[in-house]
Amino acid sequence: MPEWTWEYEGYDPREERLREALCTLGNGYFATRGAAPEAAAGPAHYPGTYVAGGYNRLVSTVSGRQVENEDMVNLPNWLPLRFRIRPDDEQGTQEADPPWFCPDDDPEALVLYRQTLDLRRGVLTRRLRVRDRQGRHLGVEQSRLVHMGDPHLAAMRTVLTAEDWSGTVEIESVLDGSVRNEGVDRYRDLAGDHLTGVETGEDGPGTVWLRCRTSASGLLIAMAARTEVTDGAAEGAGEPEPSGEPRRHRLAGREAAVLLSLPVRPGSPAAVEKTVALHTSRDPAISSPLDAARDRVRRAPGFAALRASQAAAWDRLWRQAELEVPGESGRILRLHLFHVLQTLSPHTAGLDAGVPARGLHGEAYRGHVFWDELFVLPYLNLHFPEVSRALLGYRYRRLGQACRNARAAGRAGAMYPWQSGSDGREETQELHLNPRSGRWLPDHSRLQHHVGSAVAYNVWRYGQATGDTEFLHTRGAEMLLQIARFWADTAVWDPGCERYRILGVVGPDEYHEAYPDADRPGLDDNAYTNVTAAWVLARALDVLRVLPAPRRAELFERTGLDPAELDRWDEMSRRMRVPFHEGVISQFEGYGKLQELDWEGYRERYGDIRRLDRIMEAEGDTVNRYQASKQADALMLGYLFSPAELSALFERLGHRLDDETWRRTVHYYLARTSHGSTLSELVHGWVLARTRHADAWRYCQEALASDVADVQGGTTAEGIHLGAMAGTLDLMQRGLTGLETRGGALWLDPAPLPELSEFSFSVRYRGHWNVQVRMKPGQLLVAVPPSDEPPVDVVLAGQSYAVAPGEEVLLSVPEA
Repeated sequence: MPEWTWEYEGYDPREERLREALCTLGNGYFATRGAAPEAAAGPAHYPGTYVAGGYNRLVSTVSGRQVENEDMVNLPNWLPLRFRIRPDDEQGTQEADPPWFCPDDDPEALVLYRQTLDLRRGVLTRRLRVRDRQGRHLGVEQSRLVHMGDPHLAAMRTVLTAEDWSGTVEIESVLDGSVRNEGVDRYRDLAGDHLTGVETGEDGPGTVWLRCRTSASGLLIAMAARTEVTDGAAEGAGEPEPSGEPRRHRLAGREAAVLLSLPVRPGSPAAVEKTVALHTSRDPAISSPLDAARDRVRRAPGFAALRASQAAAWDRLWRQAELEVPGESGRILRLHLFHVLQTLSPHTAGLDAGVPARGLHGEAYRGHVFWDELFVLPYLNLHFPEVSRALLGYRYRRLGQACRNARAAGRAGAMYPWQSGSDGREETQELHLNPRSGRWLPDHSRLQHHVGSAVAYNVWRYGQATGDTEFLHTRGAEMLLQIARFWADTAVWDPGCERYRILGVVGPDEYHEAYPDADRPGLDDNAYTNVTAAWVLARALDVLRVLPAPRRAELFERTGLDPAELDRWDEMSRRMRVPFHEGVISQFEGYGKLQELDWEGYRERYGDIRRLDRIMEAEGDTVNRYQASKQADALMLGYLFSPAELSALFERLGHRLDDETWRRTVHYYLARTSHGSTLSELVHGWVLARTRHADAWRYCQEALASDVADVQGGTTAEGIHLGAMAGTLDLMQRGLTGLETRGGALWLDPAPLPELSEFSFSVRYRGHWNVQVRMKPGQLLVAVPPSDEPPVDVVLAGQSYAVAPGEEVLLSVPEA
């Protein structure tokens, strides 16, 4: 396949949902899965359209209990465009209504099927060759886009060619408001009817509209669709010229449809263009969603013009996000970047939206916001800082709710939820279904309070990367202080070990939610949680030290912060407990006392043991009893912090973390991790690049393949893993180059892998657009584009270089 395309040959209903997720088109405002327009939702297909931040809350009855869940809502389906052959016979009569074509109804009718995703231009093209029961062949070429220039528009062009017959093709173009949220099998027992008050109407020949609202949140949604017949011989650059073919409207139930009859004959293709506008009541500068959608679709140009402006919009994005990696790895990375930009584009900067863990690509995790910005923002900071700032704004606007969450738990400061949605309350379910056993089980993952440290980390790193002191000194400082306050009030002094301890939490691992046979959930002194909490306390003090005096006084007054609290913060940042056992960092207190697992025995019995927790629960056992992790937990420290930074952090805590101790820790958990999260291989590849080269490439490959190969067996079909995709991009940008932005300089400490020793990318750094970094074996090139900005300071191997605008420097990379 060419480097800018992603292609699927042949039709396989077992693979369709995966392909639909990976062929999703979006623009940061909304996205639509790559479902076949002629197919309805069912086992093989799941059409889904999602708008960023579009949630609704429903109550379900589960195991006799009332359970409330908030979901990202599946919006009305704008895709449906059905067709069927209705040729004239020799006697001049017409056959009875034939069925609408669907590849699942008659597999033999589909002679050819090919899907091509054009990453450069953001266009999905489907090519079909269909044979009906009378042996007549129809060629279909269909292109669609979700416009990156105008975030409210989508369009589709379908060209139909009769190969060996003459007659009529009937088309039905539909807006379908009968959709439900039912894209995840394990949620099927939960309520999914989010849309109510569906109304439909028409706006002259070929144009229909649909409006509705969500049942609880009251989000108003409006779509308008214009369907017209054009010349199918070639896609011209001008406006479409309607052919005058008869068009009828059908407004019935929750559907608004346009019906067309197209005369076709060999050598004379006909084309149908469908242009759709989407607005919601969250949009600024509109009088009503329906008026805005009707007006926008009326003014929208034809498909050729939309396709041209779409290509131009994507070209601008690709220039800002330049990444050149040779071979198959580069092609997968480009696909990852494509999906990151479709979920979080410059359009996202104008929205109140967070980072949905599964993108806008499906309904897994209910579209909630977890901690995935920890893996996404480091990449965006150096390419689209305005998007990073907006995503941090999502967290700031929910700071008040986070403080209320903390008060409800008897704590001070801000306690951010593990799962966040519309308003920042805790959205984590209290029950979850194990599909292997069929049992609903208690869910204690809301004890992952380390999400607050992730918010603080992102605030600090954003400030370091961008120099945006206005944000850091205002909203950023307020978030940092309130998160630090939470940790200061959560940690307790233990006179026995003369350390502060954090008790009753769950770490990133997620397998371990309690001690064996304990009567309460939670673990003590999770190393990742404790170390990052100490880091947050130290950074909060750093921010306070650099704040201008008036702002500092205002912040103390605004938050009710007592200066006496600061001395305790400093002490806690130096005296937080970090458990060790057998010369390695303990994942949590008591981890080393758990039983060893028979890994080979489980692999022999089950093959894929990524979801070891579900396997063991179905057996009547629990992973809480064993030294077995779902994903890298303690090793996440090596992902967040450079070796020098991590060593200094442990030294501040009174521990010596030398290279040998860290290597032992990495190898210890490497043998005890099932990689049940797509983030796990990413983190292992990142840390192994500096500790065990021979294994690093294997984990990097697995991280790259996690979604495209659906290594978890069905999860990608429910939505891509956005954190893992963005993390692989950051692996190239920061992981293998050691790139850090601190102290007003670009610091570099390369750890190239032999398999990824030559690549290049550009970054946006403090007023400099497209600073180029190129890695070659033994060399590193930094080039700064011409501008009136000051030189960029680059630090490598202890040497500092000032690279002026319009200049470049070629540096020698010291051997590891």
